[in-house]
Amino acid sequence: MASPTDIEAAARALREGQLVAFPTETVYGLGADATNGEAVARVYAAKGRPSFNPLIAHVPDAEAAFALGAFSPEAKALASAFWPGPVSLVVPRAADCPVSLLASAGLDSIAIRVPSHPVALELLKATGRPVVAPSANPSGKISPTTAEHVRRHLKDKVAVVLDGGHCKVGVESTVVSFLADGPRLLRHGGVPKAEIEKVLGHAIAAQSHSARPHAPGQLLSHYAPHAELRLNAQAPREGEAYLGFGPLHAYGPWTLSATGDLVEAAASLFRLLHEIDATGVARIAVAPIPHQGLGEAINDRLMRAAAPRTA
Repeated sequence: MASPTDIEAAARALREGQLVAFPTETVYGLGADATNGEAVARVYAAKGRPSFNPLIAHVPDAEAAFALGAFSPEAKALASAFWPGPVSLVVPRAADCPVSLLASAGLDSIAIRVPSHPVALELLKATGRPVVAPSANPSGKISPTTAEHVRRHLKDKVAVVLDGGHCKVGVESTVVSFLADGPRLLRHGGVPKAEIEKVLGHAIAAQSHSARPHAPGQLLSHYAPHAELRLNAQAPREGEAYLGFGPLHAYGPWTLSATGDLVEAAASLFRLLHEIDATGVARIAVAPIPHQGLGEAINDRLMRAAAPRTA
């Protein structure tokens, strides 16, 4: 079982941008400093995650959660009823939210949870920052419920593995969104839908695949800035801003990574698209990105952003 010394070492590793696996009551999470875009990118790389899906920010208490997003009275009611515990709430990001846009997959919402496992809570308090923590397993593999599962599958991709015994719940958290069309159940999990509805006092809809999603990957043109995007551009044309990569970065101030580092590029992607779009430019030319590793997810997001707009 993790000792206070182990927990402090893990907190220090998180603050340094390293990955830490730790127990929650649901499954073991692969933790990274949520405010550090490059650390968040390393989570996707370690999991071999096929796309930049939103990650849940874990915090030690409701007060810390309320500083990250805009909670409606109903969202606060669920927080009061189920936190600490296996419920994650999706709410609009606060204007000054410090969590990396990569963790939100470029969306204007944020998923937040307060876990109930004592080791997780002590780690979050010691870290002093929100921590993203998807399940600590390669993407598509069975979620880990013991520290040994993590060590077997992720090996040296994790700086520290905190052992907190077997996870009591064993399935991921229930996810409920409180956005413009909410509340909606986005994922079944550790708290049954009926218990959520009992607290709210009314039935809630479950997210359908045909409805407007609150997670990326379900609509072709879902990441589009106001500006039109031209991909695989070796150089900008007249009137275009240029988003460079590697050697193709000498056409303006914006580059995903001057050194061609895909982790740095993933960490910068959404931030730079927002920054360039805010200038009011009509078109953005984007340098070619290698279609390997995190480059696959970067290209996926860019293709969606460049897709023809629907009316």
